[in-house]
Parts: sequence; C-alpha cells; structure tokens
Amino acid sequence: MEALIGLLVGAPLLGAAVLLCGGRRLDRTGHWLGTALAAASFVIGLILFIDMLGREAEQRAMHQHLFSWIPVADFRADVAFQLDQLSMTFVLLITGVGTLIHLYSVGYMEHDERRRRFFGYLNLFLAAMLLLVLADNYLLLYFGWEGVGLASYLLIGFWQHKTSAATASKKAFLVNRVGDIGLAIAVMLMFTTFGTFTFGPVLESTGAAGEGKLTAIGLMLLLAACGKSAQVPLQSWLGDAMEGPTPVSALIHAATMVTAGIYLVVRSGAIFNASPDAQLVVVTVGAVTLLYGAIVGCAKDDIKKALAGSTMSQIGYMMLAAGLGPIGYAFAIMHLVTHGFFKAGLFLGAGSVMHGMNDDVDMRKYGGLRKYMPVTFVTFGLGYLAIIGFPGLSGFFSKDMIIEAAFAKGGAQGWILGSCALLGAAITAYYMTRVMILTFFGPERWSKEGPDARHPHESPKSMTIPMIVLAVGSVGAGFVFDLNESFVHWLEPVTALEHGHPPMSAMTITAGTVVALLIGVGTAWAQYGRRPVPVQAPRGSLLTRAARRDLLQDDFNHVVLVKPGEYLTRGLVYLDHKVVDGFVNGTAASFGGLSGRMRRVQNGFVRSYAVSMFGGAVLLLAATLLMRAV
Repeated sequence: MEALIGLLVGAPLLGAAVLLCGGRRLDRTGHWLGTALAAASFVIGLILFIDMLGREAEQRAMHQHLFSWIPVADFRADVAFQLDQLSMTFVLLITGVGTLIHLYSVGYMEHDERRRRFFGYLNLFLAAMLLLVLADNYLLLYFGWEGVGLASYLLIGFWQHKTSAATASKKAFLVNRVGDIGLAIAVMLMFTTFGTFTFGPVLESTGAAGEGKLTAIGLMLLLAACGKSAQVPLQSWLGDAMEGPTPVSALIHAATMVTAGIYLVVRSGAIFNASPDAQLVVVTVGAVTLLYGAIVGCAKDDIKKALAGSTMSQIGYMMLAAGLGPIGYAFAIMHLVTHGFFKAGLFLGAGSVMHGMNDDVDMRKYGGLRKYMPVTFVTFGLGYLAIIGFPGLSGFFSKDMIIEAAFAKGGAQGWILGSCALLGAAITAYYMTRVMILTFFGPERWSKEGPDARHPHESPKSMTIPMIVLAVGSVGAGFVFDLNESFVHWLEPVTALEHGHPPMSAMTITAGTVVALLIGVGTAWAQYGRRPVPVQAPRGSLLTRAARRDLLQDDFNHVVLVKPGEYLTRGLVYLDHKVVDGFVNGTAASFGGLSGRMRRVQNGFVRSYAVSMFGGAVLLLAATLLMRAV
C-alpha cells in the first residue's frame, strides 16, 4: 500500500503538466481530465484510508521513500512521504472537497476561453497542498509550501485583465513571502539544532534542545502559519483574494491554503509543547484573529468578502485551539474538517448566487432570492446553520469543543480565552444571519428592467450537486466525529490528547454557546429582518467605517511598512548616487583632469622638450650647488 502514497501527489501533478503543456487541443476535454485526476487522487486516498483502518492504531503510519533529493556530505534531503492519521485527514479533505470544487468549476467556468489553464492551476494547487501534508520532513514541506503560494498567485490573478485581480495576486504573493521567511529560518534552525529536519528525529529530540532555541523555532513556524492562514498580523491579503474566480475562493478558504498553517502548528506540536512562550503567542494570535475577522465580516456588503472575514475568524478558532496544546490539537483539526464542508458550501453557494445575478456581489442588491434559487437557498442555509453552531450540525460540535478547551486552560487565561471564543460565536451568528437575510429574504432589491436588469435563476446541476454533497457534510460530519469521540481517538496517536477540566460543566458551556448564538441571530434579525434595507449603505459608526476598511489594516501597513520602505529606498538611492557613485566618479574625474594636464606637456614640439630638458638641468645644478654649500 505504501507504493500508492506517491500517486496521491502524482495524479493531480500529471494533470497540471498535461493541461498546462498540452496546448489548445485539450480545450474541449481538459476540464474533465483535471476533474478525473483530482477524483483519482481521492479514490487512492480512500483505498489507503480503508487499509489504515484495518491496522492497529500504533501501526497505521506508512512511509514511502522515493529518492535522495540533495545528498551532499553530511547534508541529506530526501523526497519521502509520511502518511499517518493527521496527514490522512488532510488528504481526504483536500482531494474530496477539491474534487467537488473541480466539478463545480465545470459549470462555473463554462464560458471562459482559458478554462483548460484554470483546471491546470487547480490541479497544481492540489498537488502542492498534498505534497505539503505528505512530506516526512520540513524541507520537502517547504517545497510544497512554496508550491501552494505559486498556485494561489496564479489562481487569484487568473482574470489578470482586471487590475484589481492582478493587484490582489501580487499582494497575496508578497504577504506570504514574509511568512515564508519564517519557515525558511525555522528549517535552518532545526538543522543546526538537531542535525536533521525529518519530522521523527526533530520532534522526538525536543527535550535535548534549549527552550530559547525551541521558542525561536516555534515563533518562526508561527510566522509562516500566520502568512498562509491569514492570521494577525499577516491577514491583509485574504479579503483581496476574493478577486479570483469563486471556485478559487472555495478551494483556498476551505480545503487548502488557509489550513496549511494549522497543519504546520499541529504537526510541530512537540516543539510548541516544549516552549510555553511560543504556545502563548499562538493562542493569543488565534484569539485576536477570531474577533478581528468576525468584526470585519459584519461590515462587508460584498458577499464573498463577508465570507472571507468569516474564514479568517474560523481559522482563528483553530489557531486558538492549536495554541492550547494537547487539550486542543484534535479539536483544531476537527473544526478544520467541518469548516471545510460548510465553508466550501457557502462559497459555492455565493458563486451560485453571483451566477444568477450577473456576477453582482453586492448583497444590498439581492433580497428574496430563495424563491428563484431554491437549491442554493437550502444548501447555503444548511452551511449557515452549521457555521453559527446550530445544535446538532457539524459546526456546533467542533466549535463547542474549542470553547470548552479554552475555558479548560485554567486561571485568568482560560476565562479570557473562553470569553473571546463565546463572543466570537455571537458575532459569527450576527454577520452570517445578516448575509442570509440580505441575500435570500426581504423584498427584491434589484432592477428587473433596463441595462442593470437581473434575472436570477438556479444554477446547473454541475454546480448544485457539489453544493448538495457539501451540505450533507455540513449537517452530519460533526455528529459522526463526535460519536464516542471517534475523531479524537483517531488522531490521538499523533496529537497526544489530554483531557481538560473547565471550571464549569460542559452543559453550562453549551448553554452559554446557544445563548450567544441566539443573541447574534436576534440582533441581526432586528436590524435587517424587521427594517427596510437601503441599497446604499449608511455612513455608520466609526467602528463600522473602520471595519469596512478591514479595521484599517492596509492603512496601518502603508504607514508602518510601505512608507518607511519608500524612505529607506530613497535614502539608499541617494547614498548610491551621491556618495558611492560620487566617490567613484570623482576619483575618475580627478585622474582624468590630471592626465589632461600631463598631456599638455607631451605636445610633440622639439623646442618644448628642449626647454624641459634645460629646465631640468638647471634644477639639478641648483640642487647640487645647494647641497655642497650646506
């Protein structure tokens, strides 16, 4: 079975190579080839999963060594894969949801003349992400990490004829490069500390390393995770990434790119367990980001950007859980998987709405769409109920576990983290109810005649079938995972589970979560369900205006990073032109002037040379007489 592991990456990688290099002869069939190879990778993952279930828990990890990548003296880097319970979870999520997004894209990108290339990029994205989660060492993980960054750049900027899309792709690429520096430094520190960057030896030897070195490695890994998972302070790219086609948004936000940071932290759990300081920073970043993203999501009228703020917030929940250590690792991954179902469904639902509304993304120009798009309404609605934590649906189980684990941290820190998680649940219920009301309820706020006329209609089956499948996962995944703690026990050999003890009963925490949900839903209904919704957003409070501008994150980056960078660049240019070039040019000018004057002596006239010789003789005679006189 180990021989099949490489095919998980190989199938979509082959698809990317064929679709991107095969030329226009594949324009008519390329999208089906890309979808088939994504599905093939999912089938291979299912076969390996079934085989893994038949083994004892401690014997489930599988390894495959392909070849030595960089063998130089004592330095050795291998292309080798490790498939255990953690990586298998990601494999099924990436390939399963990824295949559904491929199928959805067949209809969504039907009229795009570059559809073949789009599917090639999608296959490349899957291959890079699978390489990232299957690598058995940090250097190969870094290779997949950069591949994900490249694929995201290509997909976000796929419609590069739009200036906004081209700018967004460059922004995502550059912000992620900051995080990638952190991962590169972490890999270097691992090699100098442990003499290797293979997962097993590194994670088993943390006890032999100093806490200071482990803290440095942990903080660099966190910096990398903040870039890929859009966590504070490297979150500014995520909202702009909505400029890409909607299937890209679903793929990035649900199954691939933003989950990479959570994988990295959980996979490196032994490092963070040995460094309380690094662990504290992780949990702080998660708590801040879950509130930050939720607040931003409340003020967006663009349906995709509202969901982007939601993604930022939900990944913040996962990061908070990962920062709690062994009491939270399994719950972080559980919420990651349930989020993969309902967030992919929500984004595909948003794409379906846009498909029926001539690509209009302004929710204030929607309203009453449930009558025209019943399948989209039901599937989007189930995703909505799941993400707000409605009792019995998937988000309820996974988010409730994280809130309990936050309170179980103990002391003042536990109360602060638990309160932040509860507040985030209330805000999530508010902004998602707002999205639901503005889109599907209330009077119709679009034009039915004229140049801006809208004729909403249900999407084709190639788009609705993936939405239905994801809606089923949104409803039942959490219950299945929570049944007899099956998912927690599945990950236990990798994540080293510890049971926390919150200062109150689980029932009390659950009741508090439900109350927070009702407060958020009720507030949104009172504000948008019982009042007319203006087509133009009112000016709003200072906080609302700031949230519309992503809480001034771009303004902050411009003042703190961009402007100082401009001044530094100007200073370096001035130094180069006036000082460095001035010295070089001045030296050259001095020698040029001196040589010019010396050329006047060599004028070619014999009389001038005779005068020079006579003058020289006189000077020598005078010097000789002076020396004798002395």
